[in-house]
Amino acid sequence: MATLARSRPPVLSLIGNTALIPLHFPEADRTLYAKAEFLNPSGSIKDRLALCIIEDAVQRGVLHEKSIILECTSGNTGISLAMVGAALGYRVHILMSESASIERRHLIRQFGGEVELFKPTNGYATGIELSLEMAARDPNIFLPRQFENPINARDHEEFTGREILSQMEGRVDAFVAGYGTGGTLTGCGRALRATNPKVRILAMEPAEAAMLSGEMPCCHSIEGVAGGYVPPLLRHAQLDGAIKVSSADAIAMTRRLSREFGLLVGTSSGANIIAALRTAVEMGPESRVVTILCDRAERYYSTKLFAH
Repeated sequence: MATLARSRPPVLSLIGNTALIPLHFPEADRTLYAKAEFLNPSGSIKDRLALCIIEDAVQRGVLHEKSIILECTSGNTGISLAMVGAALGYRVHILMSESASIERRHLIRQFGGEVELFKPTNGYATGIELSLEMAARDPNIFLPRQFENPINARDHEEFTGREILSQMEGRVDAFVAGYGTGGTLTGCGRALRATNPKVRILAMEPAEAAMLSGEMPCCHSIEGVAGGYVPPLLRHAQLDGAIKVSSADAIAMTRRLSREFGLLVGTSSGANIIAALRTAVEMGPESRVVTILCDRAERYYSTKLFAH
C-alpha cells in the first residue's frame, strides 16, 4: 500500500497492515497463519490494489475531473475501486460477469459506482476486451489493468509481503494463495524469496478449473479466482506448484471458519485454508505456512455458501 499524503481521506489510511491470525487444526496437528485481508475497509485484499493503482495515476497526472475509472472484475476489485473512487471523487464504471453475486453489484452501487454486466463467453477475457473497446472510444476512460499492471505485484511485494515477514519474524516456509490477478502470489512471492530462497510459493486453484494444472476451465463456486483466464502477472510468479480444491470442500471449510473460528469470510478463504493445510501436513509439524483470508462473507449471501 502506497504512502498517503496528509490531505488524503482518512478511510484510505485503514488499508493494509492487517492482522496475521494463527489457526490451529487439531485433526492435522497443524497451525496455519492467515493474513486477515477481510479487515480492509471495503472488505477485501483488493483495497490494496485499488489504492496503489489510483494513487499512482493521480501522482502521474493521468486522472482528472472528467476521468472515468473503468475495470473488468469479478466483484472485489470493483468494490475496492468504487470505495477509493468515492473517497477521492472519481467516477467508477465496473464491467462485471453476470454470474457474479448480486451483493457485489449492490456494494459497488452503494459506493456510487456504475455496474455493467456482460456474458463471460470467454471468461475474464470477454470483459477485458470490452473495456479496451470502450477506452478506445472515450479518452476520459482510465484503465487500471489489474491483470497486467506491474504496480499491483510491486505493491504486494513492498507491503503485503513485508508485513507477513515482519509478523512471522522473518520465517516463512510456504505461502499459499489463490489467484485472480496474480498480483498477490507474484508480489508476496518476491518478498518472501528475498529473505528465504527456499520458501515454497503455491497457487490454490479450483479443481473444476485447474488451468495451471493443464486442465480446461469449467464452472466452479469459488468466486474471484481462476476466471478461465491466466493473467499476465501470474506468468511472472515463480510458482512451485498448484493445489486443486473442489468447490464443495471450499464451501465446507468456509462454513467451518465461521462456526469454529468466528471468521465470517468468503469461499476463496476456505479454499486457501484447505490448500495451506495440505501443504503444512506435507511439510511437517514445524512448518510455517501462510495464507490469505481474502474477503468478507456479506458478498456471498446469494451463493451456495449460504444455501443451507
